[in-house]
Amino acid sequence: MSTLRDLAEEHTHLRPADIDHLHRIAGDWQLLSDLSFADLLLWVPVDADGTFLCVAQVRPTTAPTAYQDDQVGRIVGGPEVAHLGVAYSQGRIWREGDPVWYGDVPARHEAIPVRLRTAEGEAGEVIAVVGRDTNLSTARTPSQLELNYLTTADDLAQMIADGTFPPPRHPGETTSAPRVGDGLVRLDAGGKVTYASPNAQSAYRRLGYAAHLVGEDLAALHRRLAGDPLDGTEASNGILAALRGEAPPRREIDARGATMLTRALPLMPAGVPIGALVLVRDITEVRRRDRALITKDATIREIHHRVKNNLQTVAALLRLQARRVAMPEARVALEESVRRVASIALVHETLSMSSDEAVEFDGIVDRVASAATEVAATEVSVGMRRRGSFGVLPAEIATSLVMVLNELLLNAVEHGFPPAEEAEEAPVAAASGMVPVAAPEVDPSLRPEVVVSAHRFRKMLHVSVTDNGRGLPPDFDAEQGSRLGLQIVRALITGELRGTIELRAGANGGTEAVLVIPLARSAPEGRSQP
Repeated sequence: MSTLRDLAEEHTHLRPADIDHLHRIAGDWQLLSDLSFADLLLWVPVDADGTFLCVAQVRPTTAPTAYQDDQVGRIVGGPEVAHLGVAYSQGRIWREGDPVWYGDVPARHEAIPVRLRTAEGEAGEVIAVVGRDTNLSTARTPSQLELNYLTTADDLAQMIADGTFPPPRHPGETTSAPRVGDGLVRLDAGGKVTYASPNAQSAYRRLGYAAHLVGEDLAALHRRLAGDPLDGTEASNGILAALRGEAPPRREIDARGATMLTRALPLMPAGVPIGALVLVRDITEVRRRDRALITKDATIREIHHRVKNNLQTVAALLRLQARRVAMPEARVALEESVRRVASIALVHETLSMSSDEAVEFDGIVDRVASAATEVAATEVSVGMRRRGSFGVLPAEIATSLVMVLNELLLNAVEHGFPPAEEAEEAPVAAASGMVPVAAPEVDPSLRPEVVVSAHRFRKMLHVSVTDNGRGLPPDFDAEQGSRLGLQIVRALITGELRGTIELRAGANGGTEAVLVIPLARSAPEGRSQP
């Protein structure tokens, strides 16, 4: 199904500003639908002969829908949309006419013109029409709650016709809460409560106010109830701002261990401030869970921090032991263990500073590569650089992959460039740091260099570690190799990472290790894409 913007751009000549205003209405009109007990359909004119296109629809959560089928994308003309034509051409709310039938469902038609106010604050031309269609099959004598809902809905409908609803959305706010059913309070022009729904009354009772709300000055009540005087002042100022015709941001009130979210909206049909609508929701349990999650996240980060410290301690002990060992082979083995433990500690260090179990892997690769050039047992100066980006990786992939890259980079530096080749090839001095830049201007074969490349394709991570050294021995067999480093790499790639590895001769000489790793356990796609 096409979106509102797609339909409007394809079938109408509305300006981008007009379409943005229609988007704001569609983002906030669930409130009007619930207050009206009616379906809302957003119609835009297609041509001058009175044909209209439905670009958005919302059903009420407080009453049965008038439409079982989706109306979005439907183009209608003739007598069926005559009421829309009246509202569009005359710029007034249309409420005349007899009920109509949709199958076996009787419905009442209303049409509300949509205006976008000009930069000078004046009401502009009508750009669309909101159809308000009420299912009459369950019609009955309305209760006090329903009467207040309908009265408030009529005020908001007039504000749509004036171009003053919906109000501007504050940065970071959504339109999901609070809703009509969570709790509704209506204020008069003086800020006194004229009606409070039962759910609203219950929410205030949780804050410690047991008396009935009707007749109370809500701004003063918020100031008294809030446990923090500053929060109380902000909540009170929000109510006063709505009474002045402004749209303040949502506020939370904490009192007696309970938390209530409030949203204040001005009521000013025909530009005359007549009061405010305050939606409230008891979010005590939501905030309790939020605090529990924050505590859990802090605990996880502290665990990663302690694991990192413990691994660094183990590495330090191994380093001390290596200094006391007389056998060169044993010293080399211990030093290799130090580097492997340190690479794992690097991942836990990054996780200890993250709010989730995922890490930005490029920085880790850069640090591991820089360390490989510093600690490798070779006299050759080898340049390191990265091409592409790994992006964000989950912890279980990052921990194993950093060990694999550590082994491959050390092997490339130590075994790909023997000292004899340095005198023969006279390489250009390379920078010791790893910088993600484009291919160098000079011929890569003129200097020792290792390149780490990474890219994502179809939920797979493709990684290659390429050097321009002497290449693989003629009798080299990766499967039968006895070196511990390669055994670790194969075990991690095929076991922990469920991927594949191939060691082969590079296209321009040297050696290339190609890894393909599935990202099925990765973070959500929108987050992890580099």
